[in-house]
Parts: sequence; structure tokens; C-alpha cells
Amino acid sequence: MGPQETVEVTGHLMDSGILSRVLDDIRDFGGDYVIEQLDVGHDAHDPSSARITVEAADDSSLQRLLMRLQTRGVNQVSAGDAVLATAEVDGVLPEDFYATTNLATHVHVDGGWHDVENPEMDCGLVVDVVAGATRVRTVPLSDVRAGMRIVVGAAGVRVSVPTADSAADPLDLWDSGAVPDRPQAVLVRQVADGMRQARADGKRLLWVAGPGVVHAGAAPAMVALVRAGWVDVLFAGNALATYDIEAAFYGRDRAADVSPHGHEHGHEHQVRAVNTIRRAGSIEAAVAQGVLTRGLMHALATCGSRFVLVGSVRDEGPLPDVHTDVVEGQRAMRAEIRDVGYCLMLATQLYSVATSNILPATVPVVCVDINPAMVTRVADRGTSLGRGIVTDVGLFLEQLALELVADYRRT
Repeated sequence: MGPQETVEVTGHLMDSGILSRVLDDIRDFGGDYVIEQLDVGHDAHDPSSARITVEAADDSSLQRLLMRLQTRGVNQVSAGDAVLATAEVDGVLPEDFYATTNLATHVHVDGGWHDVENPEMDCGLVVDVVAGATRVRTVPLSDVRAGMRIVVGAAGVRVSVPTADSAADPLDLWDSGAVPDRPQAVLVRQVADGMRQARADGKRLLWVAGPGVVHAGAAPAMVALVRAGWVDVLFAGNALATYDIEAAFYGRDRAADVSPHGHEHGHEHQVRAVNTIRRAGSIEAAVAQGVLTRGLMHALATCGSRFVLVGSVRDEGPLPDVHTDVVEGQRAMRAEIRDVGYCLMLATQLYSVATSNILPATVPVVCVDINPAMVTRVADRGTSLGRGIVTDVGLFLEQLALELVADYRRT
């Protein structure tokens, strides 16, 4: 017999399929299991619980298996104390480091349980002592420094899985939300209610948007939402900002540009738009100088909304505000997710997945895309509270503006 550990999991194990996934994970990792106890809820809303003894070939394999099971909300019955190792090289975690989830995480170290400050997936856990107090936080590979105390193995680590309360939360789980079986107006109203609740709770609203917002002619609706105070932070790439600024300078309506040959002088206009902003020094400087007088980026700058633009190899220019070092871009994004209580992801795969990687699982997410596969991919990154809406982003933003902006009908 190999090393063993007893774990437990609670929730809607049967109807959600969690228990079968847990058992599949054990077998996929070459382990074995014995279900010691299984209590099935009597009524539909009653949670079930299971206690399982898992076995692996060696201790290293067992620890990896236990970490994998924690992505399902499975915890050790006797968690014990966390084991720490010292990072020896900058940018390299110790062998067998605990690989984090984006679930609420708690670590037993230095005599007590400590909440992990910024739950994020695919990181390590670093333990610091600041002013005599123990602090546990996630650390991405790029920010590891020699000498850090890092958690290794799954001992002393517990996670908590968020649950969607349909009576209190207008969001559904991804599996039900991605099916377009309800009128879109109802879904948009639920999204608006979720945004209002987040604002009432003192939380910030994060938007992640792709250039499709401009292509679909939805920029005016989003401008109205910015001016009404419904956009605290925007994550995007160079393309969204460039197309928006190009339209502001040259009046180009990308929504009406359906010619298979493209718009005459279109690429030249993009480059000239970027060049103008680079001459001003930044987007905010261009606004202050009266060079940029309208559009989404103008609204963000004049209303004090934050934005983080991260570039790619395809970018023209790029704009001076764009982070061309992706690691620095990730750090800038992480710095802006504090106090985020709601996130909307609009017509962008790259930045939606990137944001899903750094958001805690407790933040409700709405993913709007014309491609159903995009909704599925974001859900696969571990975002458990969310709604997938398969629709044109232009129609969605128009309806959302009508819900949230009192005078939008007259704009």
C-alpha cells in the first residue's frame, strides 16, 4: 500500500457531478480510493457530503493528487501544519510547491489559520512576517525572490468553494447560463441588478473588452456607461484603444464598414491615430491638450476611470499607454483587481482568459461573446460564479445602457 490521506467534500455532489469528477481525478493521477462515508441530501437544496480515503504510489504523487482535488473543493480531514521551503533562485519556486487555485484559500502556519490575501490560480504561496504578524499571499513565478518562504505540498491548506444562491444572486452557474434559453432582456436586467448590488456593497466594477466593442458600434453605449459611473476599471489591448481613437479622429464607422476590401486608407488612419497620441505623450495628455475630444478612451480619462492596456506582437505603434512587457502588464492588472465585486468580459478571448487567471473565484463574471466556445473556455479557467451570454456585444451594451443610464434614450 502507498501513502494515504482522508479527504472530505461538501456540496451538491450528485446533481453537479462533482463527486464523479473527483473520483475520475483520483484514477487519472494513478491513485486509488475508498468512499468511507457518503451522506446524500434529502431535498433538492440540501447539500451532500463525502469522506474518501485516497492512496497514491508515493508521497510526492499523493501531494500532487491532493492539490488537484482541491480545485474541486476537496480538503484533507486533518490538514495539519503547512510545510515551508525556501526559494533558492529568483523566479523559481521550490520543488513540490503548492500550486494555487483561485478559490478562497486558508493556510495553517505559525500556530493558526491565515487567509490568503489575493487568491489567484497557478501561483505559489509565500509566507511573510510583517510587524510580527503572519501574512500569506500568492506569488507568480515572475515575482519569486530567493529567500522567500514557500508552501510545499498540500498539508495545512484548505479551500472554500463559492456557491451560487439563486435566491440572492441573479447569476447562474456556467452550465445553465451559457444556454440561450431566456429572453436577452431578462438576462441583461439580471446583469444590471448584479452591477447595482456590487456598487451597493462598495465594490468596483471591472470591464474586459476587445475591439469588437468598436466594430459592433457599441462604443457610444459604453461611453454612456462610463459617464454614468458604471465603469471603474477597463482591461483591454492596443486594438480597442487604437480603433476607438481612430474613430474619434477620422469619424470612421467600423460598424458600417462591411466591405470585403476594407476601408480606404483604413490602416493609414490607424497608424496616424497612434502617432498623434504618441506625439502628445499619452492618452490622458492628448485629452488634456484638447487633441482627443471624444470616444471611449476620452470618457475614461475625463471621468477618472482606470484602464490597463497590454500589448501583443500584432500592435501598431503601439500607443504609449500600452504595456509592451507582458509581465509588467500582468502586474498592472493585478494591482487593479482589489475590491472588484463584478466583472464583465466583452468579445475578447485573450484578455478574458488572462483576467480569469488572476480573479478570485468569488467575483461574479459575465462573459458576452458571439462565439459559444469563448464562454466555455472562460468557464474552464475556474470561474465558478458567472453567466455566459451568447449574443452580439453591440446589442448587449445598448440594452445594458438602457437599464443603467437614465437618459440614454436621448443620447
